[in-house]
Amino acid sequence: MDLNNILSQLETANGEEVEKLLQQYNREKLCQSVLTVLGRQVQSSCQKTCLETLRILSRDKRVLAPVATREGMLILGGMAGLYAGEEEGDSEKSSQEDIQSEEEERVVVEALKCLCNVVYNSPAAQQVSVDVQLAHGLCATLRTVRTWHHEVGLFTLRLLFLLSALRPDLRGVLRRELHAVRLLTEVLEHTLDVRWVGPYEAACPDPQALPMPAKDNERAMEVLKALFNLTLSEASGEEDDHQFRLIAAILRHLLMLKTETEEKTEEAHSHAINLLNNLPVSCLDKLIDVPVQGGLEKYGGKNMDAVQVLLDFMEKRIDKQGSNYKEGLTPVLSLLTEGSRHHREIRIYIKAQVLPPLKDVKIRPEIGTAVRNKLVRLMTHVDMGVKQTAAEFLFVLCKESVDNLLKYTGYGNAAGLLVARGLLAGGRGETEYSEDEDSDTEEYKSAKPFINPITGHVEEPMPNPIEEMTEEQKEYEAQKLVNMFDKLSRQNVIRPMGVRPDGTLAPLEETLCDPPEDNSGSDSD
Repeated sequence: MDLNNILSQLETANGEEVEKLLQQYNREKLCQSVLTVLGRQVQSSCQKTCLETLRILSRDKRVLAPVATREGMLILGGMAGLYAGEEEGDSEKSSQEDIQSEEEERVVVEALKCLCNVVYNSPAAQQVSVDVQLAHGLCATLRTVRTWHHEVGLFTLRLLFLLSALRPDLRGVLRRELHAVRLLTEVLEHTLDVRWVGPYEAACPDPQALPMPAKDNERAMEVLKALFNLTLSEASGEEDDHQFRLIAAILRHLLMLKTETEEKTEEAHSHAINLLNNLPVSCLDKLIDVPVQGGLEKYGGKNMDAVQVLLDFMEKRIDKQGSNYKEGLTPVLSLLTEGSRHHREIRIYIKAQVLPPLKDVKIRPEIGTAVRNKLVRLMTHVDMGVKQTAAEFLFVLCKESVDNLLKYTGYGNAAGLLVARGLLAGGRGETEYSEDEDSDTEEYKSAKPFINPITGHVEEPMPNPIEEMTEEQKEYEAQKLVNMFDKLSRQNVIRPMGVRPDGTLAPLEETLCDPPEDNSGSDSD
């Protein structure tokens, strides 16, 4: 903050404003002074204390001007053991190999924490980070993964995640020039202790093994977040295809692991699901291309253990009270939908769990505790994204057949999807599926003629309210109903709609005026 500027503000400020201005000025000056000390050759203990002070100050984005400069970022980058461009000299070692004492390690960790705070809170610092090529130093550190101290590795990964999240323009450089996707994949492989027993096939985790340590889980999640950012854009080429298949195989391994707490396991699985959504859908076969003891003829010998983990995760997220369905549930629904759309074995397995053959059709499809009931309830959720994702998932499990979808959900629950797809008149979606069909149960076949297609269940017979009316009373009630609709229509409270031949909704007058299609193939007289 410029001294002249603050003096001019102090002249017109009230007591409270004066206090805030002076506190801000004091903190900014303290930031500058701490940086000046760090720029000198001082003992490690003094460096650590200065960095701890700076870390606390760096939480306040209003006082970061002295730090968010080329000089400030080079000082912090140097103390964090990172290359910070040519100014730091290309012959320097990047990193953590030179850390000799616990105190020197604390200096590196505190510097990395400061950089994380500064980059997160200051757009100016983000730009300077690009200018001094901070990402190059981070990737140089990733290459020394086997010599890491835990916190050094953790905050190196976190800083890379922040840069890749806040500077989308940096993602291409990280991917193409610095090969960060490959480097991060190696870090993840090392962190999870993956042992390969075949191409894209990791050894199954030992069921008797101890849960993954919390430190390893922390680092793994930082890697997953950074990889998510770097895989957001399209990629092409054999190298990318190989890398993505490798990631999918590692993520399958991660899905089969347990951590020290259920919450941490769920968090790790959530990040894995987000990343799987970024991978080409063809790579999802690596989730099931693992040998099964005895084989599974029904599912082509594919191993469905990871798919079951995803289904369990989905149901747990549905059951979570007060959760944000859009962020917590839609990613796993989208992943299962695309997996089912493009991989027949996945679809057959999931349908057997989610939409088993119908037997009891006396209860509405949205009522109950089965996973089908829970998903059907989501088809009428207030959040449009959640509603559409749940409906699309069930539609794909039904091989995009309107008749099959209505069988499991009822017309009322499916109407939103059918309107959006232009399928109110029936039919199928655009994806082609195999011819395998499940046969209906005898219970369903016998009940089918009595099912209300709107509600999707057999309703108890209702007394006919007009049975005991005279013809005059019936005519009076009918005219009364017509008048009510006419009044609501003229007041634009409701608008009568019809269905066009292509299955889309339109105002009734338009559908009545549409000329009928001539299917005769010949001229009429």
